[in-house]
Amino acid sequence: MKKRIIITVCAILVTVILLGLLQALVRPKYTDNREGALVGEYYSSTLDHDVVFVGDCEVYETFVPAILWEEYGIKSYVRGSAQQLPWQSYYMLEDVFKHEKPRAVVFNVYSLKYGKPQSEEFNRMTLDGMKWSGAKWNAIKASMTEEENMLDYIFPILRYHSRITELNSDDLRYIFKKTPAVSDSGYLMQTGIAPMTFDQSELVRGLSDYTLPKTAMEYLDKMRELCYENGSELILVKAPTNSWRYWWYDEWNEQIEDYAQKNDLAYYNFISECDNIGIDWTADTYDEGAHLNVYGAEKMTRYFGEILKNSHGFTGSVESAEWDGLAKAYHERKKEME
Repeated sequence: MKKRIIITVCAILVTVILLGLLQALVRPKYTDNREGALVGEYYSSTLDHDVVFVGDCEVYETFVPAILWEEYGIKSYVRGSAQQLPWQSYYMLEDVFKHEKPRAVVFNVYSLKYGKPQSEEFNRMTLDGMKWSGAKWNAIKASMTEEENMLDYIFPILRYHSRITELNSDDLRYIFKKTPAVSDSGYLMQTGIAPMTFDQSELVRGLSDYTLPKTAMEYLDKMRELCYENGSELILVKAPTNSWRYWWYDEWNEQIEDYAQKNDLAYYNFISECDNIGIDWTADTYDEGAHLNVYGAEKMTRYFGEILKNSHGFTGSVESAEWDGLAKAYHERKKEME
């Protein structure tokens, strides 16, 4: 009887180990799709941050922590992800506050146009990288499309088993270790140049209803309350863009302006500040005006650094060899990519 119990326990342990190995093997490593690796990289940082950015691609391709540190002594991290939805930003913040208490949280408002889950692909690029916690559980529940289910997130092999026939050398190389960092404190560098060649406002279509979704605004409320409870200032921004694909309507902007005024929040719409920032849409974008490349992002970061210093009381931190090292790594990556 005792021998049978031992054999059963051993069989269970072997099964669990094999299942864990198989899951580690088939999970996406995101070595080709860099956006999918961004969320998980945050946990490798052992430093505290004065400012944490949350939001979609408009934060992780717009704000450069290395520049904020070098020129303003501000320690920052970008917890952005592709099409990060408002509820995902909220639960991302819950996760942040479990690890640190930044002085300010900067949220990019573009995602407030969404009031319901969008796609599994983008959900995965945000949610898979989060460490398991109540925040991740609730983020998954709020984000799942009708075709998704919680078990696929708990046991990734159920979702990714078909990758067994598509495995490559990276799947084996990184089964037990982390993939190389793709970002610089959450900033995803783009050095390409694809200029905007025409006035894209000609392609913009009007909407039948410009009201920002109730669900999105409720999560903005929750973010505001969460920041207040944790002693962080919530700053709202709209990153500069000039593409019909990601148009920011004046009607949306008015709603955010009203919200910020009623709740005593700072809101900066940088679209209208592009000339003051020095953005050149023939040289500072890598995709014809939809997002900034590194040259535009550095300009934007310097402009925002002045705002943090002059309007939000950021005076800069003492010298730090660790942050100097991060800045050096940023410049080395830039040189290599150029």
